[in-house]
Amino acid sequence: MKSVRSWKKHNILPGFGLSLGFTMMYLGALVLLPLSMVFINTSSMGWQAFWQVITEPRVLASYRLSFGAAIIAASINAVFGLLIAWVLVRYHFPGKRIIDGLVDLPFALPTAVAGIALTTLYTTNGWIGQYLEVFGIRIAFTPLGVIVALTFIGLPFVVRMVQPVLQGIEKELEEASACLGANRLQTFRRIIFPTVLPALLTGFALAFARALGEYGSVVFISGNLPMQTEITPLLIMTKLEQFDYAGATALAAVMLIISFIMLLFINILQWWSQRRQLS
Repeated sequence: MKSVRSWKKHNILPGFGLSLGFTMMYLGALVLLPLSMVFINTSSMGWQAFWQVITEPRVLASYRLSFGAAIIAASINAVFGLLIAWVLVRYHFPGKRIIDGLVDLPFALPTAVAGIALTTLYTTNGWIGQYLEVFGIRIAFTPLGVIVALTFIGLPFVVRMVQPVLQGIEKELEEASACLGANRLQTFRRIIFPTVLPALLTGFALAFARALGEYGSVVFISGNLPMQTEITPLLIMTKLEQFDYAGATALAAVMLIISFIMLLFINILQWWSQRRQLS
């Protein structure tokens, strides 16, 4: 009882019950209610119709492309996002602030504009695509173009999650590691990487979630070829335009369930890495 009174006495923001009530109401109205409507609309179909919709060959192909491209793009961002964050934190050079600001550009740029710009660059007669065409590499209107677009919109999540952690790492730890005879690879593997791993996993999860639901930047560069470059959000939009709301929510429900399972797995890995670091 004494500890509870002490906690209430020293609490900076009073009104726990009121603030918790507003928090739950806010989350319920903006998150839980819309998500519950997805399952409510889907339940009106019946199990047989639901299974038939979500297992169509065209839909299964869109699942493979959407989830596969999202995982690949998030993995690329995890590697190069860590490298960019390292450069921005550890080095000082002319134009550093400009590069640091460019990292946030995918946040501010409308996704449709990003899709048009990427398509213009990577078509066979584009500034970059014409040189790749010489080597037989095509990006626009292929699954590779989808990966490029998803990588573009997901990069800031990794950089902004890792950057503060790198700033908090004391250089004395690296110097002590070097004094004890560790080389650069050992210092990175045993000191730096375990410290940034939770933030890196969080950035990976955010980039994956952002890429999975992306529509505007992908719909232009993919070409929307059935069974080849169609993403699941495009099929959902197509069913909505056909007033097939139950079918659209069925696809959305599958995406939601699979995304939740994958994000839960990533969060478990993050919790495990944090616990291992503390032990």
